[in-house]
Amino acid sequence: MKRARLSRCALLACCVTIAACSQTTGLSGVHYTPNGISVRERSATPLAYGVLYNFMAPPDGNYPVAGLIDVNGTLYSTTAGGGADCGTSSSYCGTVYSITTSGQEKVLHSFGKGADGGDPSASLIDVKGTLYGTTVADGAHQAGTVFSITTGGTEKVLYSFSGTTDGYAPYGTLIDVKGTLYGTTSGGGSHGDGTVFRITTGGKEKVLHSFAGGSDGESPSAGLTDVSGTLYGTTDGGGAYSDGTVFSITTGGTEKVLHSFGKGTDGQFPRAGLTDVSGTLYGTTEEGGAYATCGYSGKTPCGTVFSITTGGTENVVHSFNARTDGDDPDGTLIDVNGTLYGTTSGGGADGGGTFFSITTGGTVTVLHDFGKAPDGAYPRGSLVDVKGTLYGITQNGGPHDNNYGTVFSITP
Repeated sequence: MKRARLSRCALLACCVTIAACSQTTGLSGVHYTPNGISVRERSATPLAYGVLYNFMAPPDGNYPVAGLIDVNGTLYSTTAGGGADCGTSSSYCGTVYSITTSGQEKVLHSFGKGADGGDPSASLIDVKGTLYGTTVADGAHQAGTVFSITTGGTEKVLYSFSGTTDGYAPYGTLIDVKGTLYGTTSGGGSHGDGTVFRITTGGKEKVLHSFAGGSDGESPSAGLTDVSGTLYGTTDGGGAYSDGTVFSITTGGTEKVLHSFGKGTDGQFPRAGLTDVSGTLYGTTEEGGAYATCGYSGKTPCGTVFSITTGGTENVVHSFNARTDGDDPDGTLIDVNGTLYGTTSGGGADGGGTFFSITTGGTVTVLHDFGKAPDGAYPRGSLVDVKGTLYGITQNGGPHDNNYGTVFSITP
């Protein structure tokens, strides 16, 4: 059965206190081959790892769940909680913030006032120097928004979802295709199962597809990927086995299910976007895989990394196994010179998630284990590469007195 989605804000109270360390050295490499897939359990090479910033109580942002983006050497993102207006006029809140690669953070905008959005859970995108994003909640109809914000902090709500046929709760990151933005909503639409939409930078919105559940997908949680003018994405549910799908859609709105998850040792519940590597797409599923139960909780399997061609041929590249290499990968992978990097939001040696690399052939190396105080815990969102150093966020962790999340860097 598909796990119920928790509000991002409801996830924020996890009490794990965790780390900043200037360097970490992995355990000696341990090799094994489950199902013929080669895995190196821990990196044997010293890695430059550090916590750049520990989020604090409001008016600072806290509990980040979205990845960072690089704009001319400065990083930008959102937090799902915190901000100057948190807990006042809205049950939701959050911020847009900037942070330098040396760790100087600044709140650019606090959500939650008036008809503004709340609970931003997606990464931002840069379109000609202006940033665009979404909020899951609030807005004029309490169903989420699309907004723009300058790097100086001037924010504007471009569109407020109505919660009906145009959708609600846009969790996925927007994509820019020739100056028009495309995205997904996890609910609403003609059938109540989510939508794909497009919106101009001026705020004119149109629904391209309403998911219908059943053999079609339902509840898309991730953004879209553009491959030669066709968009590809995932749904968290629906499909032939009710465990999610990969779909394609044209910019005119013609949608096709390419793969239904859930058969045998296949993955289940993809909640991350797809990454294009030379025409083959790579992604993650939060559950499913080769192992019968997940090592920490005894739940259904811990998740997978998969590949899929644009024609729909899917292959499980790796099955996670909790303490060994992580559990619940829900962030979009990043391609760095042909090697993929990602995070798991749970599992690992210390229970707070992992940072890993994986080759397109399936060899996994755990580069860092989160969860040992006072490090970060539960990394989410995608990573960003800035001159060979990767930057990411953890939803929780940090010094013993806050647990509000961190920004970290790691140089493989």
